[in-house]
Amino acid sequence: MLSSFARAAVARPRLVLLAALAFVVLSAVFGGGAADRLRAGQGTENPAAPSARAADVLEEHFPSSRPNFVLLAHGAHGVNDRRAAREGLLLADRLAYEDSVSGVVSYWQTGSDALKSKDGKDALIIAHLDGDEAAVGRAAHRLAQSYRGEHGPLTVRAGGTGEVLNTVERTIAEDLVTSELIALPLTLAILVLVFRSAVSALLPLAVGAVAITGTNLVLWVIAGYTDVSVFAQSLTTALGLGLAIDYALLMLRRFRDERAAGADVPTAVATMLRTAGRTVAFSALTVSVALAALLLFPLFFLRSFAYAGVSVVLLAAAAALVVLPALLVVLGPRVDALDVTRPLRRLLPAGGGHTFWARLTTTVSGRAPLFAAGSLLLLVALGLPFLGARFGMADDRQLPATAEPRTVQQTVRDRFDGSETAAIDVLVSGADLRHVAGYARQVSALPDVAEVRTPAGVFSQGRRTEPRTPVDALRESGSRAWVQVVPVDGVETVSPRSQELVRAIRRIDSQVDAEPAGQAAELVDTQEAIGDRLPAALALIVVTTLLLVFLLTGSVLVPVQAVLLNALSLTAMFGSVVWVFQDGHLSGLLGFTPTGFVDTALPVLMFCLAFGLSMDYGVFLLARMKEEYDRGGDHLRAVQLGVRRTGGIVTAAALILSVVLVSIGYSRITNTMVLGLGVALAVLVDATVVRCLLVPSVMTLTGRATWWAPAPLRRFQRRFGIREESGPRPADAPGPLGSQEVRHAAAR
Repeated sequence: MLSSFARAAVARPRLVLLAALAFVVLSAVFGGGAADRLRAGQGTENPAAPSARAADVLEEHFPSSRPNFVLLAHGAHGVNDRRAAREGLLLADRLAYEDSVSGVVSYWQTGSDALKSKDGKDALIIAHLDGDEAAVGRAAHRLAQSYRGEHGPLTVRAGGTGEVLNTVERTIAEDLVTSELIALPLTLAILVLVFRSAVSALLPLAVGAVAITGTNLVLWVIAGYTDVSVFAQSLTTALGLGLAIDYALLMLRRFRDERAAGADVPTAVATMLRTAGRTVAFSALTVSVALAALLLFPLFFLRSFAYAGVSVVLLAAAAALVVLPALLVVLGPRVDALDVTRPLRRLLPAGGGHTFWARLTTTVSGRAPLFAAGSLLLLVALGLPFLGARFGMADDRQLPATAEPRTVQQTVRDRFDGSETAAIDVLVSGADLRHVAGYARQVSALPDVAEVRTPAGVFSQGRRTEPRTPVDALRESGSRAWVQVVPVDGVETVSPRSQELVRAIRRIDSQVDAEPAGQAAELVDTQEAIGDRLPAALALIVVTTLLLVFLLTGSVLVPVQAVLLNALSLTAMFGSVVWVFQDGHLSGLLGFTPTGFVDTALPVLMFCLAFGLSMDYGVFLLARMKEEYDRGGDHLRAVQLGVRRTGGIVTAAALILSVVLVSIGYSRITNTMVLGLGVALAVLVDATVVRCLLVPSVMTLTGRATWWAPAPLRRFQRRFGIREESGPRPADAPGPLGSQEVRHAAAR
C-alpha cells in the first residue's frame, strides 16, 4: 500500500494535490454547517436507563415536572407587593399562551414558598418548552429575548436548561475561534524554529487542514443520523492539528535524512513512506483503537468523541501518507527554502541538540535503577490526589460566572430553599391514590427525606401532614402519578447523599411500580453504565495495544512495558484534575468555579485520548529502537540511539500539541478547560518523564531479554509483523535474541 502511495506521489503529484484540494473545498462547504447539527446537551445520561425512560414519561404526561425554562423576577419592594404581584400574574399568563410552552407554574399562581426566595424579593415562573433539544433552544432564545428586562416593578432574567444549552453552544463556538487564533500563530512559530524553513513549516498545516475539514464533514454526516455533542468539535481542532504536526515531523525528518545521505527526491520520498510512513500508519491505528473504545459506552457524549477522534486520526494519517509526499515531490529542494532562523542559530553552539540527547541517554543508561525508581515515585506521587476523586454531573456552573443562565441558577441556589431544588421526581405507574399514599408513607420514612408530595397529599416521617400538595401540577394522569421527594436541607442535587437517596428509594419493596428520575437518578444510572462497560473498553484497548506493539517489535516484554508505562504517564493528569478542578486549587487563576466533584464521563474520555496520544509517541520511539536493534543487535546502543534520534521529534511534537491543547483549555467552559489542560499535561509528562527517562531506564534494566519471544510467536511476527527498515539489512546483522532463523534469512 505504501509503495502504491509512493508511486502515485512521484508519478502524478499535482493530480494528488488537486484531488486533496477538491476534498478540502467540499468538506469546508458541507462540513462548515456541522455545528448547526451538533447537540449542546450534556449527553452523559444512558438513554436505556430506567431514569431516562421515567423522564420521558414524565415529560409527556406531566410537563410541569420537567421545566426547562425559568424566569427569575426580582422586586425591590418584595414579590408580594401589590403592583409586583399583578405584574407577575400577567407575565405568567402571557407566557402560558406562547407557542411551544406548556405547564407554566409561578409563585403568584400557587403561593408556594418553594417558588419564593427566603428574603421575599425574588420569585420564579417556570415552564416546560415542547420539542427536541434544537426546538427548545430556539424557543428559549426567543422567549429570553422577549421577557428579560424591566416589567413595571419587576426585573426579569431568563434561565433554565434551554438557555444553559444555548449559552454553552454559543460560548464553545466563540472559544473555538479564540483558540485557533492563539494556537495557529504559536504553532507556526514553533514549526519554523523546528524545521528551520518557512516552507516546511506550512506543510503540517496543509495536512491538518485536510484532517480538520474532513472530520467536520464526517460529523455533519453522522449528526444527520444520531446525536453528536458540540464538545467534539474542540477535539477535532486539537487532534487534527496536533497529529498532523506529529506525523509531518516524523516523515520530514526521515525525508531530510535520506536527502542528506545523497538520495534524490523520488527515492527519498519512497524510503520515507517505507520507513516513517509505516510508523505513522501503525501509530494512527493504535490511537484510533484507543478512541474507538468510547463507542462501547451508551452515552452520546463519549460516542461523539469516538466519531470525531477516529475520523481525525485516520484522515491526518491519510493526508500525511498521500498529500505530504506529493507536496515534497512538487517542492523538491525548495522544501527547505526561506530559512528565517539562520541568524538565531549563529548564537547557538553547533550540534547542541545532538549533544544534549547523547549526554542524556548516556546518563540515564548509566544510572538506570536511580532514574527508573525516581520516575516511578514521581508519577505515583502526582497521581495520589485521584484517590479522593468524587464524581458528579456538570451543570450551569461550567458556564462563565457572568452568564445570565448561570446567575439565575446561582440565585436559586443561594436565595431559595436548597431542598426544593434538589427534589427527586418519581414516576408511579399502575396504582390508585390509596397505593400512592402507601408508597409515599414508606418513602417519607427514609433518612434524608423531608417530605413526599403526591396527588394523595403531603407525607412526612411516615404519615400524611397535608391533604393536598402545594403545587397543583402534582396530579394523576390516567394510571400514572407524579411524586416529588423533597430531601432535607443540605442535600444537593447530585451530591453523594442524593445519589444514596435514589438508591434507597429503589430498594423500597412496594406494591406500586415506581422509578426515580432527575439529575441524581441519571447520575446513578450513568455511573452504573460506565462501570458496566469500562472493563470491556479497557480490555479492548489493552489487548489491541499488546497485539499491535508485538507486531511492531516481535517482543513479548515490550508490549507489556508499553501498556504499563503508558498507564503510569496518565497519573499526573488524573491527579491534577482532582487537585485543581475538584478541590479548587488555582480556581482563581484559571477562572472557574469548583463544584467539589469531577464530571463522571470526563476521566473515561481523557484516559482514552491521553493513552492513545502516549502510544503515538511510544510508537515513534519503539519503532526506531527496533530498527537500530535489527541493524546492529546491540541492545544498549539501540535504546540510546532510539532516544537520541526521536527525542527531539517527540519533544517538539509534544510541545506543539500541548500548545494546541492549552489553547483549547483556554476556554470559559469548565469541562473543555479540564479536557484541554489535563491532556496537555499528560502529553508533556509522557514526552519528558516517560519517554526520556522511564522507558530507556527500564529497557536498560531488562537488557537483551527485552526483545525475546517464543519461536512460534517469532514466526508469526515475521509473517504478519510491521517493520520499519530503510533497506536490506546487512548480512552480518544479528536478529533478536535467540532468533537463529532471522540470521539465516538475513544472510540469504
